[in-house]
Amino acid sequence: MSGHSKWAQIKRKKAATDAARSKAFSKVILEITLAARHGGGDPDGNPRLRSAIAAAKAVNMPAANIERAIRRGTGEAGGAQVEEILYEGYAPGGVAVLVEVATDNRNRTAGDIRNLFARHGGSLAEAGSVAYLFKPRGVIEVASGLIPEETLMEVALEAGAEDVEAHGDAYVLLTSPAAFEAVREALAARGVTPTHAELTRVASVHVPLHERDAAAVLRLVEALEEHDDVTRVHANLVVDDAAGARTL
Repeated sequence: MSGHSKWAQIKRKKAATDAARSKAFSKVILEITLAARHGGGDPDGNPRLRSAIAAAKAVNMPAANIERAIRRGTGEAGGAQVEEILYEGYAPGGVAVLVEVATDNRNRTAGDIRNLFARHGGSLAEAGSVAYLFKPRGVIEVASGLIPEETLMEVALEAGAEDVEAHGDAYVLLTSPAAFEAVREALAARGVTPTHAELTRVASVHVPLHERDAAAVLRLVEALEEHDDVTRVHANLVVDDAAGARTL
């Protein structure tokens, strides 16, 4: 868990600048569309859609854009057929990388992803090579000053959280995907707003890196995340704070 926490912190530091980019809207719209396609257009019964709408509101997306994306996902608004694909590969240092993609042109995207791996010292792998290392999880972070640790643990565990750990100035809550919304709602009932909450994939095994390899991996991840068709990138590296600060 600690490896994921440090990696997530590094990614969020970069995301703070990425959010200002025009691609932020397109990626959020895509996630809303896919969530609505797989779970229906009613956010009350679709946790993934609720999470996607929350992300859209966080980047100040107009309500009309959100509604159009939902209608496209449910088939009411038409548009090109988009499919979700997982690409698996290795980054420098033997780090496993899992890339979530949504595309309307599988061949074009496959070529792009392969080239990005090769350009940054990595390589694509066969299906099933690394996916098993990443388990679907809900990750919620709460600033430590918002609620006493004992109270947080009681509320979170009763709502279905699997683990609560202290990391620096924050608590990290790990949940199953099914319990993610229940834990967030339990926190909201106590007046606690998480600093970060997402449905993601958490690595079960982590690879420690030296600074040089950490820099190379982060460059690959950033290049992948900037691709229009990529929705999420997961990597199982552990990097110390000093290395992360110098390579971002």
